[in-house]
Amino acid sequence: MYPDEFDYHRAETVEEAIDLLEEYAMEETELLAGGHSLIPAMKTGLSSPDVLIDISGIEALQGVSVEDDTLVVGAMTTYSDFLGADASHEHAPALAAAVEQVGDRQVRNRGTVGGNLAHADPASDLPGTAMASDVTLIVQGPDGEREIPAEEFYFGMYATDLGPSELLTRVEVPSAAGAVGTYAKKASPSSGYAMVGVAALLEVDDGTVTSARVGANGVMDSGVRLGPVEDALAGESLDEETIAAAAERAGEDLDEAMMMDDLQASGEFRGRLLEVYTERALSEAMDRLSAPAAAD
Repeated sequence: MYPDEFDYHRAETVEEAIDLLEEYAMEETELLAGGHSLIPAMKTGLSSPDVLIDISGIEALQGVSVEDDTLVVGAMTTYSDFLGADASHEHAPALAAAVEQVGDRQVRNRGTVGGNLAHADPASDLPGTAMASDVTLIVQGPDGEREIPAEEFYFGMYATDLGPSELLTRVEVPSAAGAVGTYAKKASPSSGYAMVGVAALLEVDDGTVTSARVGANGVMDSGVRLGPVEDALAGESLDEETIAAAAERAGEDLDEAMMMDDLQASGEFRGRLLEVYTERALSEAMDRLSAPAAAD
């Protein structure tokens, strides 16, 4: 299948991309990052932009670095480049665990971290994980930069706080060095997207959970934090009993009637999966924390 005709522009700088977005503000315009979501949508007719602005060659949007106690990831950094940086695993373990499960090797070689977050597909692996990782998204437009916490960035399915002439330039992740991060996912057998995916970022001191952040994908129309699970973990020993009790609370603050309901799974079934995969994510964290002691 072939997409409809469109005008193509390749931006060399962030400023040029913003100028193009403003110039074509009255037309249907899309930004091209890795293309793994946009191009299939254009081929099937789900998206038919008049203007395509290619930002894939903007060097300022690429790379992983550590600044003070913050991991900074350029929006155009590919999944593979993100995983290839040791700093990603050290400072953002939950985010790294989720990126490892995105697509396949070919997708990870071309798809981008920022493209995933900005696309706001509720079944993708990063929005809920970004919330669990306390990510801040930096967007830039004609009036300069804005900082948006991940939990305030998403309005719903494919809907974000990005303005019409803004683009995501980078994400900033507070260092979670010393914490354990996991991601447990029930992948769609047809697409590999998350029917349900749960990310956990835990800090544990002498067996007691001192900090817990848990997020989920694929359940609601955007990523969500699982506050009741976090509350059930805080101050408790990380053992099987605590994990089971916390997982039972995974859907406590979520309206089952509003859960995703499609050919893959009903909302009710997703609610059951959410408990199962919350328990799996937490159990994996427990196993990782106990592994060094078992090896001694």
